[in-house]
Amino acid sequence: QLQLVESGGNLVQPGKSLTLSCVASGPYFDGYAIGWFRQAPGKEREGVACISTRGLHTDYEDSVKGRFTISRDNAKTTVYLQADNLKPEDTARYYCAADPLNTCQFGGSWYYWGQGTQITVSS
Repeated sequence: QLQLVESGGNLVQPGKSLTLSCVASGPYFDGYAIGWFRQAPGKEREGVACISTRGLHTDYEDSVKGRFTISRDNAKTTVYLQADNLKPEDTARYYCAADPLNTCQFGGSWYYWGQGTQITVSS
Protein backbone atom coordinates (compact mmCIF):
# COMPACT_ATOMS: atom_id res chain seq x y z
CA GLN A 1 0.00 0.00 0.00
CA LEU A 2 1.22 3.48 -0.87
CA GLN A 3 0.51 6.64 1.12
CA LEU A 4 0.89 10.03 -0.53
CA VAL A 5 1.29 13.39 1.21
CA GLU A 6 1.27 16.65 -0.72
CA SER A 7 2.75 19.93 0.46
CA GLY A 8 3.87 23.28 -0.88
CA GLY A 9 0.59 24.97 -1.67
CA ASN A 10 0.15 28.60 -0.75
CA LEU A 11 -1.46 31.93 -1.59
CA VAL A 12 0.62 33.71 -4.24
CA GLN A 13 0.31 36.63 -6.61
CA PRO A 14 -0.05 36.10 -10.35
CA GLY A 15 3.27 35.48 -12.05
CA LYS A 16 4.86 33.90 -9.00
CA SER A 17 6.08 30.32 -8.61
CA LEU A 18 5.50 27.43 -6.26
CA THR A 19 6.97 23.96 -5.92
CA LEU A 20 4.61 21.22 -4.81
CA SER A 21 5.94 18.00 -3.32
CA CYS A 22 4.32 14.61 -3.15
CA VAL A 23 6.08 12.34 -0.68
CA ALA A 24 5.25 8.65 -0.82
CA SER A 25 5.61 6.02 1.83
CA GLY A 26 5.36 2.36 1.00
CA PRO A 27 7.18 -0.22 -1.07
CA TYR A 28 8.13 -0.13 -4.73
CA PHE A 29 7.64 3.59 -5.27
CA ASP A 30 9.64 3.40 -8.49
CA GLY A 31 7.03 1.02 -9.86
CA TYR A 32 4.30 3.66 -9.88
CA ALA A 33 3.44 6.31 -12.38
CA ILE A 34 2.58 9.54 -10.56
CA GLY A 35 0.08 12.15 -11.62
CA TRP A 36 -0.80 15.61 -10.40
CA PHE A 37 -4.44 16.59 -10.59
CA ARG A 38 -6.37 19.66 -9.52
CA GLN A 39 -9.92 20.53 -8.67
CA ALA A 40 -11.35 24.01 -8.37
CA PRO A 41 -14.67 24.70 -6.62
CA GLY A 42 -17.56 23.82 -8.88
CA LYS A 43 -15.32 22.21 -11.48
CA GLU A 44 -14.40 18.68 -12.32
CA ARG A 45 -11.04 17.29 -11.38
CA GLU A 46 -8.51 17.51 -14.19
CA GLY A 47 -5.14 16.02 -14.83
CA VAL A 48 -2.29 18.52 -14.76
CA ALA A 49 0.91 16.52 -15.19
CA CYS A 50 2.09 12.96 -14.97
CA ILE A 51 5.40 11.15 -14.97
CA SER A 52 6.26 7.57 -15.72
CA THR A 53 7.97 5.19 -13.33
CA ARG A 54 11.52 6.12 -14.21
CA GLY A 55 10.74 9.66 -15.24
CA LEU A 56 11.44 9.05 -18.92
CA HIS A 57 7.98 10.10 -20.02
CA THR A 58 5.96 13.11 -18.92
CA ASP A 59 2.70 14.63 -20.07
CA TYR A 60 0.97 17.92 -19.34
CA GLU A 61 -2.45 19.43 -19.65
CA ASP A 62 -2.41 22.04 -22.39
CA SER A 63 -2.98 25.08 -20.18
CA VAL A 64 0.12 24.37 -18.07
CA LYS A 65 2.55 23.38 -20.80
CA GLY A 66 5.62 25.55 -20.63
CA ARG A 67 4.76 26.74 -17.11
CA PHE A 68 4.65 23.55 -15.01
CA THR A 69 7.35 20.89 -14.74
CA ILE A 70 6.96 17.49 -13.13
CA SER A 71 9.94 15.53 -11.87
CA ARG A 72 10.64 12.67 -9.51
CA ASP A 73 13.40 11.54 -7.20
CA ASN A 74 12.88 7.84 -6.63
CA ALA A 75 15.60 7.72 -3.99
CA LYS A 76 13.59 10.23 -1.95
CA THR A 77 10.24 8.72 -2.98
CA THR A 78 9.13 12.21 -3.95
CA VAL A 79 7.54 13.77 -6.99
CA TYR A 80 7.69 17.51 -7.55
CA LEU A 81 5.53 19.91 -9.51
CA GLN A 82 7.28 23.17 -10.30
CA ALA A 83 4.58 25.69 -11.11
CA ASP A 84 5.85 28.92 -12.69
CA ASN A 85 4.06 32.01 -13.93
CA LEU A 86 0.98 31.11 -11.93
CA LYS A 87 -2.35 32.49 -13.07
CA PRO A 88 -5.62 33.01 -11.20
CA GLU A 89 -7.11 30.13 -13.18
CA ASP A 90 -4.54 27.82 -11.59
CA THR A 91 -6.33 28.27 -8.27
CA ALA A 92 -7.39 24.82 -7.10
CA ARG A 93 -6.65 22.01 -4.71
CA TYR A 94 -3.82 19.93 -6.12
CA TYR A 95 -3.62 16.19 -5.57
CA CYS A 96 -1.03 13.61 -6.44
CA ALA A 97 -2.00 10.10 -7.39
CA ALA A 98 -0.16 6.86 -8.06
CA ASP A 99 -0.87 3.69 -9.95
CA PRO A 100 1.32 0.69 -10.73
CA LEU A 101 -0.26 -0.02 -14.11
CA ASN A 102 -0.94 3.45 -15.46
CA THR A 103 1.34 4.53 -18.29
CA CYS A 104 0.88 8.23 -17.62
CA GLN A 105 -2.67 8.51 -18.88
CA PHE A 106 -4.79 11.11 -17.06
CA GLY A 107 -7.99 9.28 -17.80
CA GLY A 108 -6.73 5.90 -16.70
CA SER A 109 -6.79 4.22 -13.33
CA TRP A 110 -5.19 6.01 -10.40
CA TYR A 111 -5.39 3.81 -7.34
CA TYR A 112 -3.75 5.84 -4.57
CA TRP A 113 -4.51 9.47 -3.80
CA GLY A 114 -3.22 12.06 -1.39
CA GLN A 115 -5.28 14.59 0.54
CA GLY A 116 -4.22 17.55 -1.55
CA THR A 117 -2.64 20.96 -1.09
CA GLN A 118 -4.25 24.30 -1.96
CA ILE A 119 -2.86 26.80 -4.47
CA THR A 120 -4.57 30.18 -4.53
CA VAL A 121 -3.41 32.73 -7.08
CA SER A 122 -4.70 36.20 -6.39
CA SER A 123 -3.50 39.76 -6.36
